[in-house]
Amino acid sequence: MGTRSGDRRDAVTVEIAFAVVTGAFAAALVFGVAAAAVRGLELPGVALRIGGGAAGLAFVARVVQVLWHFSPGVPGEAVPQPSQPGRTSPDS
Repeated sequence: MGTRSGDRRDAVTVEIAFAVVTGAFAAALVFGVAAAAVRGLELPGVALRIGGGAAGLAFVARVVQVLWHFSPGVPGEAVPQPSQPGRTSPDS
């Protein structure tokens, strides 16, 4: 395994923290909706357990989604630049 620069390690750390925090927020939101439904609609207690399971799934889904889209790049590999509208490419 190659060495990583401090900037790259910091970027990975920030991205993981962002994924966990937003995942926790999504889980809390899902669990809150489930708890409100149980209380407001007088549903049985098993509905709260289902809500807890859904909250766990929401957490995992959010963390995976954030980390899946994050790519810190490979050292020594060029990062593709976005196209620039209105300009011609050099090979045209």
